[in-house]
Amino acid sequence: MSFMEAVKHRRSVYSIGKDEVVSKDTVKAIVSDAVLHTPSPFNSQSGRVVVLFGKESDTFWKLVGDSLKPLVPPDAFGKTQERLDGFSAGYGTVLFFEDEAVVKGLQEQYSLYADKFPVWSLQSNGMLEYVVWTALEEAGLGASLQHYNPVVDDKVKAAWNVPASWNLLAQIPFGKDLNHPVEKEFAPLEGRFIVYE
Repeated sequence: MSFMEAVKHRRSVYSIGKDEVVSKDTVKAIVSDAVLHTPSPFNSQSGRVVVLFGKESDTFWKLVGDSLKPLVPPDAFGKTQERLDGFSAGYGTVLFFEDEAVVKGLQEQYSLYADKFPVWSLQSNGMLEYVVWTALEEAGLGASLQHYNPVVDDKVKAAWNVPASWNLLAQIPFGKDLNHPVEKEFAPLEGRFIVYE
């Protein structure tokens, strides 16, 4: 499909499976291309990514559950665990980080824009997340964007030897699309899209 077709077809897919729709090498190529080619402020390239497959992905979602259990009321944790089990049912998970050491270096080098670099780096990471998500869609995988940070941050750094300066921002569990949601409601473009000619 074309880029815009992938953009239009992409959805939050929560029902995913472990079947190998595409090879691990294909997923690695998608993510590495996204890391290389997604724009960043001052070409800082501060986005960082960890891809987890199989048991490694399962371990991540178990860490999330273990981290949330003391924080979620016991009568509500069953639904939380069910949701996490759905993410763990997938083929893998992409973890997105921002390297705060790079951001700090830019703040020191370009003091005039010091207050802007944290915002710009988040915008860049959001683009990276979207490029990966849309490319996974284009490859035939279902995915969704999740945010289970900061409750799991320290456990992630310990489990996968992640550098201290990497700040976890988001996660994308992905896998075989078992139930692609097609319908989506759109707010009117009026008031959201303005053109002057």
